[in-house]
Amino acid sequence: MPMKEASASPRLAIVIMAAGKGTRLKSKRPKVLHEVGGRPMLAHVIEAARQIVPAHDIYVVIGHEAERVRAAVESMGVQFVLQAEQLGTGHAILCARSQVQQFDHVLVLSGDVPLIRPETLAALRDFHLGRKAAMTILTAEPADPFGYGRMIRASGDRVKAIVEQKDLTRPQQRVREINSGIYAFATAPLLAHIDRLSTRNAQGEFYLTDMAAHLVKAKKPVLAMKARDAEEILGANTLAELASLDSDLRRRKCSELMASGVTIYQPETCVIDAEVEIAPDTIIEPFVQILGPTKIGTDCRIRSYTIISSSQIGQGVQIRPGCIIDHAYVASQAVLGPYSHLRPGSEIGEGAHVGNFVETKKTKLGKGSKANHLAYLGDAEIGAGVNVGAGTITCNYDGLHKHVTTIEDGAFIGSNATLVAPVRVGQGAYTAAGSAITQDVPADSLAFGRAHQTVKEGWAKRRREGVSEQK
Repeated sequence: MPMKEASASPRLAIVIMAAGKGTRLKSKRPKVLHEVGGRPMLAHVIEAARQIVPAHDIYVVIGHEAERVRAAVESMGVQFVLQAEQLGTGHAILCARSQVQQFDHVLVLSGDVPLIRPETLAALRDFHLGRKAAMTILTAEPADPFGYGRMIRASGDRVKAIVEQKDLTRPQQRVREINSGIYAFATAPLLAHIDRLSTRNAQGEFYLTDMAAHLVKAKKPVLAMKARDAEEILGANTLAELASLDSDLRRRKCSELMASGVTIYQPETCVIDAEVEIAPDTIIEPFVQILGPTKIGTDCRIRSYTIISSSQIGQGVQIRPGCIIDHAYVASQAVLGPYSHLRPGSEIGEGAHVGNFVETKKTKLGKGSKANHLAYLGDAEIGAGVNVGAGTITCNYDGLHKHVTTIEDGAFIGSNATLVAPVRVGQGAYTAAGSAITQDVPADSLAFGRAHQTVKEGWAKRRREGVSEQK
């Protein structure tokens, strides 16, 4: 739900700049689609914006690889504005003029600033509305301000000018407060003066920063509000800077989880995506990766070198070292691993065990069932209380189609059995070790599917003697 607005009457839109190429990243991908914390940078910005206004009041300005950017985030419910020719940030607002003119105020964000917090945007909105500013600039004081435009204040919160790095005088070089590129505007003065922007600059573009000078000249209040955390407004122009943002975001995520009661040993070694949810009293050991929209319940223990992607884990689950869990569901009190592989569509029931080098795919393993060793269970429906012996394989693929194996409650599958689907093993039935099961097995039956054993006494001795005589 959006954060409560300072006033119920002013209508607020958010415009997110996402049209640029990001050529300094030396990548074919649009800049805003590079990932930090497991999501595109743009998705983080949209998520923060959705805490301020409804998604339908968010306008993402797209240009370079427009359809690719649209496809990546359209599920978030935002609207799009096409900037077919990228002529700068001021031009982006010109492209969105017809969309934003129905609103009283506009927040302008950058799609490559993934660390921005919704609390900071709410504070900027409230400051802007409360002070009745024509333009409010979010500023910051990073450790190294070199390369950023500096905020030159007239007095107090009032802005005199924004001066780019190359134009700084010697006294101005001592100013550490920078322009973040995030703004709040009153829509009427913005649109009344935006046509005054020009391309008379080194890049030949319309700079939105120039609005500050135009509004000051028109005696409209232009104010500055400093962000509490300078890291929030940092973008990325190189892959090294992108890696730094990713590290910052993951460190923030681990801190939030630990503050909520999750134990994370050596959090600097763990990779935990921004969307992950973990309940209190769960323990995460070193070198664990938890990715995508994964949810983990309380009282679990996730041991080292496990990778969990887009999965749901119940309460009290024990995941031993080296497991891979991908788009799977694991019910409470289950035990996995070590070295289990749950592929997409796996559903592991309450108290079930999936052990050493067992692989499941599109398989349901019922309550209390066990597959503890060296098995492949694909396209299978396995009931409760089933024991799956070591080396069991459900032969689900005939070269053209996948078929389902059904094993009913209480069945016992002997070691090294191959179940050739489609096949059903009835409730309480047994299959003998080493059997190839090609027909349905009735409930409470025993099925053999192996050749009769023949013993040739003395054969091995005679063979050895024969070999010896040949030498």
